[in-house]
Amino acid sequence: MALKTDLVTLNIGPHHPSTHGVFRMRVTLDGEMVREVEPMFGYLHRGLEKLAEGRTYTQIIPFTDRLDYVSSMQGNWGYCLAVETLAGIEVPERAEYIRMIVSELQRMINHMLAVGFFITDLGAMQTPFLLMFREREKLVDLYEMLCGQRFLYNYMRIGGVSHDLPPEFFPAVTKFMDEFPSYFQEFEDLLIGNEIIQARAIGTGVISAEQAINYSMSGPCLRAANVDWDLRRDAPYSIYDRFKFDVITGKNGDNWDRYRVRMEEVMQSYGIVQQALEQLQEVPPGPVKAKVPNLLRPPVGEVYVAIEAPKGEMGFYIVSDGSIAPYRWHVRSPDFINLGALRDMAIGSKIADLIATLASIDICLGSVDR
Repeated sequence: MALKTDLVTLNIGPHHPSTHGVFRMRVTLDGEMVREVEPMFGYLHRGLEKLAEGRTYTQIIPFTDRLDYVSSMQGNWGYCLAVETLAGIEVPERAEYIRMIVSELQRMINHMLAVGFFITDLGAMQTPFLLMFREREKLVDLYEMLCGQRFLYNYMRIGGVSHDLPPEFFPAVTKFMDEFPSYFQEFEDLLIGNEIIQARAIGTGVISAEQAINYSMSGPCLRAANVDWDLRRDAPYSIYDRFKFDVITGKNGDNWDRYRVRMEEVMQSYGIVQQALEQLQEVPPGPVKAKVPNLLRPPVGEVYVAIEAPKGEMGFYIVSDGSIAPYRWHVRSPDFINLGALRDMAIGSKIADLIATLASIDICLGSVDR
C-alpha cells in the first residue's frame, strides 16, 4: 500500500565545522529522500576582491592566504604568478623550485585533511582524522621553520619568495619524506577495505563527466568523473614540465572516486617533491627573489592566470591601470564552482548521503565567499 507523505523543508546548518564552514543547505525531503537542495552561502563574505583594489600589489598577498586557508601557499603562488605575468617579471630558478616544493607539500596537507573530514562525516569519530592531522602537523612544522607561520604563511613574493630555505629545512624534510610512505600506508590499510566507507561512498553523490564539464568543475571533483584534465600537465606553468607524475582519474564520479583520487594524488605530490628536492641540489645558490620595485606599477592591461590548486582551477583576473593598485581584482574559486554541482549530485539520494556528498566536494568557505 502506498503511503501519502508530505514534503518537508529542512535547514541544515549553519554550524561549523560539520558543514565545513558557515554554510547551510535548504533541503526539501520526502521522508529520507532528498527532492531539492539549495546551497546557502555568503555568511563569511569579507569583500576581499573589493578590498584588494585599495591595496598595493604586495599588500594583497596576505589576502590570498585567507581565500582557501587550508591551502594558503597555493593562493600565494597563483596570485604572484598572475602579477608576474602581467608585469613581465622573471622568477629566479631557485625560487621556482622552492615554490614547487612548498606548494606540493601543501597539496598533500589539503588532500589528507579533505579525506579526514570526509571520513568523519561518514560517522568515524576521531582516529582517521587525527592520523591525517598528525602528518599535517609535521608539514606545518616545516612551514614554521621556513617562514615563522603555521597557517597563513605570506611566504611568496612577487618575483619569488620572501627568503631562502634555512639550512635545518633539508634534514627535516628528508626525515619526513623517508617516513611518510609507511604512515600513509597506515591510512590505506585503515580505510580502503572498510565496508562502511564502501557502502556509504560507492554509488552516492554521482556526477557524470558531461555534467562536471558543464558545471566547469575542476580538480579532483572533475577528474573523479573520468575527465583527464590537470593544468600542471595540460597547461604547464612554472617548472612543472620538468617533473614526471600521473594524472589520477576515477570512473564513476561518485563519493568513492573523489576520495580515491585525493588519496592517490597525495603520493603523486610526494613524488614531485622528491624530484624537486633532488633537482634543487643541482641548482647553484643564488637569489630567491627578482628585483621588484616596492611600489610596483604593472603596465596598463589585464591578465588571467590559473593554477592547479588542490581543490581545482584557482584563477586570478587582474586589470591594471598603471597605478600601484589593481583597477579590478577577481578570483576564480574552484570551491565556489564545484559547490554549484551539489544539487544535481544530491537529488534522489538519502539525507545521510547528502552529508557525505558535501564533504566529498571539499570546500573552504573562505574561498567560496571571498
